[in-house]
Amino acid sequence: MDTLFYAENYELRKLAEVAVNVTIIGVLVLCQALMPIHASNMKVAKVSVPGFDTTEAKTNIFGKINPELRKKNFDENVRSRYPKATITDVADGVKHVRMTKYYSGRPVRINLVQVDMEIAKDLELIPALSSEATLKSRRTITTIAKNNDALVALNGTYFKPQSGVPLGTLMIDEQLYTGPIYDRVAMGIFEDGYDIARVQLNAAIKGSGKTIKVDNINQPRMLSTHVLVYTPAWGKYSPAAPKYGVGLQVSDNRIVKASANPVEIPADGYVISGPKSLLYDLLDKKDVKLSINTTPEWKGVKHIISGGPYLVKDGEVYVDMTAQKLQPIGGRNPRSAIGYTADNNIILVAVDGREGSSIGMTLMELANFMKSAGCIGAINLDGGGSTVMYVNGSVVNKPQMRGGIPLSNAIILARTAKS
Repeated sequence: MDTLFYAENYELRKLAEVAVNVTIIGVLVLCQALMPIHASNMKVAKVSVPGFDTTEAKTNIFGKINPELRKKNFDENVRSRYPKATITDVADGVKHVRMTKYYSGRPVRINLVQVDMEIAKDLELIPALSSEATLKSRRTITTIAKNNDALVALNGTYFKPQSGVPLGTLMIDEQLYTGPIYDRVAMGIFEDGYDIARVQLNAAIKGSGKTIKVDNINQPRMLSTHVLVYTPAWGKYSPAAPKYGVGLQVSDNRIVKASANPVEIPADGYVISGPKSLLYDLLDKKDVKLSINTTPEWKGVKHIISGGPYLVKDGEVYVDMTAQKLQPIGGRNPRSAIGYTADNNIILVAVDGREGSSIGMTLMELANFMKSAGCIGAINLDGGGSTVMYVNGSVVNKPQMRGGIPLSNAIILARTAKS
């Protein structure tokens, strides 16, 4: 039975972190006034905040005062955590770890990238589509990485194999490309941290004095009664309307065309597709407004990438496969995952499987591994044949298809525009 879900309030947690940081800085300033500071051996009184690791907070604060110390701590942390692994420096604050672990006496080959974003200030973690022109596209991870000048790339969320359309919430640079399915878990990427929650769409069309719920954005239709919105990212035309349905072409917030056939999606608008019984009411005045939000609201979120199920939640192993309708991906398989630590290090993992030299992992094994890597939050990404990791110019794991299958999207570590 799945554990009951509860949403953690990102803003409250960040407020708690700030309070701890301010307390620690105050201690440092006081100590500096009284005696010389030797950060490497200074002892600071423990401050207890539920769900927050103050030990890592101290490292974080010391690192901001002394960046070289943070680099040293990052290096020592990774090397002590994986003493038998092969560790390569990719860039400042970015390490690639190769290792083999054994489960039931059989080998599992793992590639892991750990990133301290406080050190790697000129890099950004961001989802990337295979094409800027349309969601209906698939390319290899090497192509996606090179097109985005990425140092590191890992396959991203689930997608429809026939078309390449991502299945689940995907936001890039505050633009929501696709909406959630089955209330699945997603990771929100903020300017100064991360959060994980099961995401729902909260969107509506308002017009002619009426408000009509929007069931999804740029996703395949599941029910004929659903109201869907298709933006220019979907492609040139919307799908045909469902039986007894209609598509409304909206340009500059005005309905300019209605048809049951595929409708051209205007560059300055979108197409609403759904039952005539609901949508014809909007034609009274033809002026409409689309509002899009998510639950949780996640104010200030820059990017969202979905996956599922949870692997680690609030620092504990948590796998809610049934609740997210992911039973088909059970068993032992190649796996991909993303997580973050208490001091906002990012962990990206690719696990090879389905071969004698690497048998893959179960979701529970992957969850335990992500916790052992220090994650306080982690989610499973698309796996199986999609699992592929790219580091510094080449694919570093051994996917079933050489170089990896063509993908819809990836999560990448790339140079920021300002760098």
